[in-house]
Amino acid sequence: MEQEFDSIRPYEDGEMKQALNDLLGDRQFQKILQGFIPWLPKSLRNGLLRLAFVGINTPFQFQKRFMRPVMNRLIKKATKGLTFGYEAIERGSARYTFVSNHRDIVLDSALLDMQLFQHKFEETVEIAIGDNLLIYPWIKTLVRMNKAFTVRRGLSPRELLQSSQLMSRYMHHAINEKKDFIWIAQREGRAKDSSDHTQESVLKMLAMGGEGTTIERLKGLHIVPLTISYEYDPCDYLKAKEFQQKRDDPKFKKSKQDDLTNMKIGIFGQKGRVHYQAAPCIDEWLDELADTPRTEVFGEIARRMDQAIHAGYRLFPGNYVACDLLSGTAEFADRYTAAEKATFEAYLQSRIDLIDLPNKDVPFLRESILTMYANPVRNHLLAVSQPSADR
Repeated sequence: MEQEFDSIRPYEDGEMKQALNDLLGDRQFQKILQGFIPWLPKSLRNGLLRLAFVGINTPFQFQKRFMRPVMNRLIKKATKGLTFGYEAIERGSARYTFVSNHRDIVLDSALLDMQLFQHKFEETVEIAIGDNLLIYPWIKTLVRMNKAFTVRRGLSPRELLQSSQLMSRYMHHAINEKKDFIWIAQREGRAKDSSDHTQESVLKMLAMGGEGTTIERLKGLHIVPLTISYEYDPCDYLKAKEFQQKRDDPKFKKSKQDDLTNMKIGIFGQKGRVHYQAAPCIDEWLDELADTPRTEVFGEIARRMDQAIHAGYRLFPGNYVACDLLSGTAEFADRYTAAEKATFEAYLQSRIDLIDLPNKDVPFLRESILTMYANPVRNHLLAVSQPSADR
């Protein structure tokens, strides 16, 4: 069983020492290390890392010793606070598959891990990450050390089916045999307009593994809808730029360097306040769909997942300001002060100023960024106005 998953799984117990050797033998990784501590010669850098690595035999131990202090420092520098609403789920022996909206390529799962550490959960999440982001060998090694399993991209229909089946079997194995948590995005890629919706294809993949009916297979993963809210999206101006590039050239595609730039700015850019909100596990209502026609069941689950995620948004003054600026009204004026409006308008202009396009369409770019901040309000208000099985 373990060998079946070798091509996609994270490193297991006992493999971490070799993983460190692979990292230290990688020229590009050494250049990165040199950038962090240029005053130390290579031999001393490697020696210190090997010394710090003594006693680390599992990815979880690696996260606690190396990633937790790094992330704590990042949270202090790049956010104005990180909070987690976990009241709807259990701590202890319960294991969940967190299915969330997708705000950042790297940090969605890493920030969740920090909250699981802080609130005394027994494990961190295994992470689904697309192989299109594993641009260099050292990145693949590092994410596997950090409990990541690989989602293959750019496959033929037949290869995609086989890959999806393998990944689903692995996720069921991770939850039920390894007793780990899992994090996976609700869709492939980020919703660049911040209107988050669950792809039925993701749910269908989750139901390929396990045993029993579709409902029983999904219950075997103990899915929790998870909402990620940022006060400010560091990549908002890059997304707006891409919107115009695709509008002007429908064949436009981002380069690998573009992906790296997005990753870097997403990690280190200012996010303001950040909140994670867990909804109740969907096991509580999945049985209600047992008689739903198979052709409709995934659509209904996606609809309820979206409602739970949208209801969980933490909205900030800028979200409401964006709505009013788009509509030209003062509908939400009671949700922000004049000072908060001025702050957001100054922020908006600063983001537009960062966009470097020769044919810069300022009204289009302004509307694109405003839409990113307004959509969570629109979706939230719709979600909380409807009856829900999990509230």
